[in-house]
Amino acid sequence: MPNDATYERLHARLAAAKQEHVLRFWHALSTSERMRLAAQVEQVDPALVAQLYAKRDAAQDFRALAARAEGPPAFRLGDDRPVISREAAQRRGAEALAAGKVGAILVAGGQGSRLGFEHAKGMFPIGPVSGHSLFQILFEKLLATRRRYGAAIPLYVMTSDATHDETAAYLAEHDYFGLPAADVRLFKQGNLPAVDAATGQLLLEQRGSLALSPDGHGGMLQALVASGSLADMQARGLAQLFYFQVDNPLVVMCDPTFIGYHLASGSEMSTQVVAKTAPDDRVGNVVSIDGKVQIIEYSDLPSECAARRNADGALALWAGSIAVHVFDTAFLARVAGTPEGLPYHVARKAAAYIDAEGNRVEPQGDEKNAIKFERFIFDLLPAARKSIVMEVDVAEAFAPVKNADGPAKDSPTTVKRQMVALHRRWLEAAGASVAADADVEIRPTFALDAEEAARRVSLPLEVQTATLFE
Repeated sequence: MPNDATYERLHARLAAAKQEHVLRFWHALSTSERMRLAAQVEQVDPALVAQLYAKRDAAQDFRALAARAEGPPAFRLGDDRPVISREAAQRRGAEALAAGKVGAILVAGGQGSRLGFEHAKGMFPIGPVSGHSLFQILFEKLLATRRRYGAAIPLYVMTSDATHDETAAYLAEHDYFGLPAADVRLFKQGNLPAVDAATGQLLLEQRGSLALSPDGHGGMLQALVASGSLADMQARGLAQLFYFQVDNPLVVMCDPTFIGYHLASGSEMSTQVVAKTAPDDRVGNVVSIDGKVQIIEYSDLPSECAARRNADGALALWAGSIAVHVFDTAFLARVAGTPEGLPYHVARKAAAYIDAEGNRVEPQGDEKNAIKFERFIFDLLPAARKSIVMEVDVAEAFAPVKNADGPAKDSPTTVKRQMVALHRRWLEAAGASVAADADVEIRPTFALDAEEAARRVSLPLEVQTATLFE
């Protein structure tokens, strides 16, 4: 129970960085509020916050970086003379999966607020016929992959304070959609405090609570260590980790070709990309700078660099990130032990806060009164001794659900349409006839790809109405 000694300890910790204002309402707080605030303050490094704020305007010179940027070393679609054939890569990846050397990391810390869905985003119903959730589709893809290769593929699910309890309850209620509970491990990403943009002072969201936000998907590295998940991966003998995000139901789960290219190339961190269709596509730009693969966010890429073209007219910086990676476990262990770790990025945001009188203040208009700090997992790319890139077909592997239905793309409607189109192609390639207005959905446990669908479908087959194949 918090007492005067607790207050004195917290005050000393904060006063050293001139942040003691955080405790101005301490004596009016309830016991539970004091406990929450004390726990939050104990997790904050005031010296780090001061250091980050002092460097808030020390932005990288992306114009100079982009001027040196080239397309990354990549295995591209349509390359008829690759250094490593797709068939050889597929065999190599399949061997690793069958040997039980591969685990999976699912990033699922976000909520579905932008979709008008106030729950963990993984619970959002996206199956065009089934109404199955993102979690169910992704978990069943992993289940079917385990069955195909006859080996366990442990799954590590990164949640956040906002989604952890709800996600844990939801997955347990649904028996992890067939995955063994012992092979599903949840771990929480950390938080970082928001500060006042003008002063660097920590903001209070409530009288007894700091304004905190998740530390970005780059917080995964620290969270893996703190939760014991990295040690668990090592104890299980997992050599490679397939990383994906919860909003993409088309991800090719533990793609053996991708894993095979990673292994055959001696890569420590590899990433999947799609070919950009326009210079200003809103995706991270995967590039090579001075021999190192890295990502320049679309918002940081100068327009003249984005528009640069090769002699054949193709975009010079053509590769768009889809946030699907393969890591060597040993690589994560090595970089987790380095003192510099991942860099912090600055985001200026509007954030409500409690003022000195205890009143809640809402930012006005376009005011961005707060600075939040976050880290990105793709910043590990330059730390890898070798990185490679594999291009995938957006129609077959990338359909992120990010926006509510409306004029924007990447909405539930556009994602469902893409899922139906893919499964229609599988069925028609197998010899089935599908009516133009018939929605079709293939459950992962029925078929993971076109080849498996062809083996499972009984011909002749005419599909006239919405149909779920399961």
